[in-house]
Amino acid sequence: MTGAVVIFRDMTKEHAVIHKLDHHARHDSLTGLINRREFEERLERVLQSSQADHDQQHILLYLDLDQFKVINDTCGHLAGDELLRQLSNVLQSHVRKRDTLARLGGDEFGVLMEHCDLREGKRVANAMRDAVADYRFVWEDHTHVVGVSIGLVAFISEDDDLTDLLKAADAACYAAKDNGRNRVHVYCKQDSDLASRHGEMRWVARINLALENNRFRLALQPIVPINRFETNKLAYEVLIRMQEGEQIIQPNDFLGAAERYNLTAKLDYWVIRNVFKWLMEHNHEFDHVSLININLSGQSLGDQELLKYVVDELKTQQIPADKICFEITETAAITNLANAKLFMHVLKKLGCVFALDDFGTGLSSFEYMKTLPVEYIKISGLFVKNIVNDTVDLAMVKAINDLGHEMGKLMIAESVENKEILDHLIRLGVDYAQGYFVGEPIMMAEFKLSQSDP
Repeated sequence: MTGAVVIFRDMTKEHAVIHKLDHHARHDSLTGLINRREFEERLERVLQSSQADHDQQHILLYLDLDQFKVINDTCGHLAGDELLRQLSNVLQSHVRKRDTLARLGGDEFGVLMEHCDLREGKRVANAMRDAVADYRFVWEDHTHVVGVSIGLVAFISEDDDLTDLLKAADAACYAAKDNGRNRVHVYCKQDSDLASRHGEMRWVARINLALENNRFRLALQPIVPINRFETNKLAYEVLIRMQEGEQIIQPNDFLGAAERYNLTAKLDYWVIRNVFKWLMEHNHEFDHVSLININLSGQSLGDQELLKYVVDELKTQQIPADKICFEITETAAITNLANAKLFMHVLKKLGCVFALDDFGTGLSSFEYMKTLPVEYIKISGLFVKNIVNDTVDLAMVKAINDLGHEMGKLMIAESVENKEILDHLIRLGVDYAQGYFVGEPIMMAEFKLSQSDP
């Protein structure tokens, strides 16, 4: 006798599970769009397409939402997630049927447009930008508006590399942000904006090397009372410099790159650590100073390790917390509102004070002047430096100063570069002045508080 036994087994459930796992591996769980991994695989396949397509142009879009972090911080992560879900549908409705839309992470999206020329790519990109700008997001009876900055790269499959393409799209996107946000920027190798961005990338290595070799230097610039009776004591703002050989490099040259590539928290930590060390070595001279002002970046406001370090140092070292003033820019405070309030609450309990820096250059909402627990408002030099000849800037400085005083804040004017500006500020009733006319920065290594007579 010969025969065979045949066993039948229903594999439907197993195939369904495999399909589901494969789908999760390739798609973003929040929006349902394909994820970065799958997007890059599809982009790579286009780059390796057949020779028959070697003359065909394709388009890569890199999208980054503008002011998304404000909604995320003020309304919470649930609101941020819902906004991303809704905007995913908005974006999907404006791409062509054969295009690939992906969520690359956070509030960043990518679009791969195969067999598409530059004109059509710009049309789609601008349609997506307009759709996001026109969309109204409603959360708990409040309506919010966001924008989107888009970088566009046109490429031929056989001529490009995946990494270079993504870098170019990212650079173009940030050029769109730098040029005012809510716009489309087309990548061009000769583009001066992109050349500047690539120049910033080269600064990253120099900044990290300077941190490793302790090549940053600190300077102090006085903040002088001009309408107050504090002539025996001055406040000083701490300023950072980079030293390369005999050359001293000013912060305007490297801070932009530090902010772009998330290095400002490292710089803030270095500054705080070295300022505290210097203050401990000069604690006998505290009677000669009213405040030491230290700048904090937006990244540092959410750094719990940095906050813990500051708290521990103030508690264990002989540093009077009431002599420490942390300066936070208006933009950093608003875009990191929840973190800013927590950071300020913890340190104010120890006696520290806070200043809202560069007021008027960010979102310029006077509501934040009222709600943020700051003692000082620094009026942006963008307005102050022109008050002698520009009546609008003069009116702006007067409005900020008057409202700040109504709220019980002390007002500091930046960029006081000549006597005419100072005279105007005195007449307006501004409390303090800072700038080269009232006091130039002095390197901390050469500075003695007891010798700094006003």
